[in-house]
Amino acid sequence: MIETLNRAARKVPTWAVFVLGLLPVPYLFYRAATGGLGVEPITALEREMGLWTLQLIIAGLCITPLRRFAGLNLIKFRRTLGVLSFVYVVVHLGIWVGLDMSLRWGQMWGDILKRPYITIGMAAFVLMIPLAVTSNNLSIRKMGGAAWRRMHKAVYAIALLGAAHFIMVQKVWEVEPLIYLAVILGLLALRARPLQKTSGVRAGG
Repeated sequence: MIETLNRAARKVPTWAVFVLGLLPVPYLFYRAATGGLGVEPITALEREMGLWTLQLIIAGLCITPLRRFAGLNLIKFRRTLGVLSFVYVVVHLGIWVGLDMSLRWGQMWGDILKRPYITIGMAAFVLMIPLAVTSNNLSIRKMGGAAWRRMHKAVYAIALLGAAHFIMVQKVWEVEPLIYLAVILGLLALRARPLQKTSGVRAGG
């Protein structure tokens, strides 16, 4: 079964995944414009784009554990998911800047500095920029694979910051954001390598 899925995945071009991943953007804007997102469409649209960002980051984090523990190899799609998550966070930020705040730059800078959930969200966005810019083969060749992989481990911090932003933006404790945080912590725990057993003299002599 797994090998069948792996063979099927090898036949799927990454550009097709990217295009399919973008389809929710116009759909959600259409729903917001036609009353399908409730009485506060801008807030709802902003939230949906943020959720898609976090979900795509989580999907990217799932790829290594799926290969390690289930033998499912989706590694070719990891960069695609990363770029998609960046597209969604740019749209998320654009909605906040253009529709929610109406380009009130002074107030926006004040909120970034004074409101911790916005500060955390902006920190995650800034960390995502170099990852998105270097998500290409040319960057891997110029940086070297090891250095490229080290830099892209920033996605772990981005995921945690994104989850914290989601929790704090609710202003009250809700179950859904905590579930996202738990999933992220679980996926990061799966990456932890077991401690090597110390050879030689045992503890306690």
